[in-house]
Amino acid sequence: MSRTSANLLLLLAGAIWGMGFVAQQTAMEDLGPFSFIALRFLVASLVILPFALRECRYPKETLPPMNLAFVSQFVLIGLCLFGGMAAQQIGLLTITVTNSGFLTGLYVVFTPFLAVLLFRQWPHPIVWPATVLAMLGIFFLSGGNLSQLQTGDLLTVLSAAFWALQVVLIGHFVGRSKRPLTLSLVQFLVTFVLAACVAIALESISLQAMRAAAFEILYTGIFATGVAFSLQVIGQRYTSSAQAAIFLSSESLFAALFGALVLGERIGWVGLFGCALIFSAMLLVELVPELLGREPRERPN
Repeated sequence: MSRTSANLLLLLAGAIWGMGFVAQQTAMEDLGPFSFIALRFLVASLVILPFALRECRYPKETLPPMNLAFVSQFVLIGLCLFGGMAAQQIGLLTITVTNSGFLTGLYVVFTPFLAVLLFRQWPHPIVWPATVLAMLGIFFLSGGNLSQLQTGDLLTVLSAAFWALQVVLIGHFVGRSKRPLTLSLVQFLVTFVLAACVAIALESISLQAMRAAAFEILYTGIFATGVAFSLQVIGQRYTSSAQAAIFLSSESLFAALFGALVLGERIGWVGLFGCALIFSAMLLVELVPELLGREPRERPN
């Protein structure tokens, strides 16, 4: 697969996730956050299971043996996925879909930092001013007053850190295992089990609530999870982590679009300016190295 094709897959994943923000918020009118996460990832696991089995039984290329190291790596990615989902879903209880989408997109800035810390993959120097720009964007997105930042905003920034770690780990591990769909299945199952345990301990759920949120569960389970996360893993085999992050961050724009179309959300001009700064930081991280012909020093996957 060419890098262009891979990036288009990642862009499609971002669009599906953008619509998923709306479903994530409306689902919590009937379900607790962890109950929703558990049901969403149960559906996703069932959707991806036959494809993961086929990947292992009828590989298109020679696969290395599935060993404990690969399983451990997949589980670690699943833990990051659970952390990101939990923080983001709880954050949506108190903030808008638009704010959640843009704050989640900060992982495009966090990703190079984590790549340096974990794997010595040094980013382009533009990352550092882009980080300052993104922080200013958060300030204006809050209305230009830090006292207006809610717990949900901070939780969503935390979720962005988890997403960044997930992107970096996928980029580092998926090329070695050559099993993107198996990786997807394992991370979905890890997230399902952890969310189900928390939901059983802290939340109540009824069949009536599940029926009321059936559309949101099925959409996010099949498309925003089963399809989109698998597109992410497949696409990241053929592009760098930084490149993947910028295309995946398109979810923030789609979240704002669908939040306006479906939920009628609006933010003021100061908030829009903050959104513009955050997205400008995302673009700088990717476009400046491309234009200057200097890529971040990291291994393509």
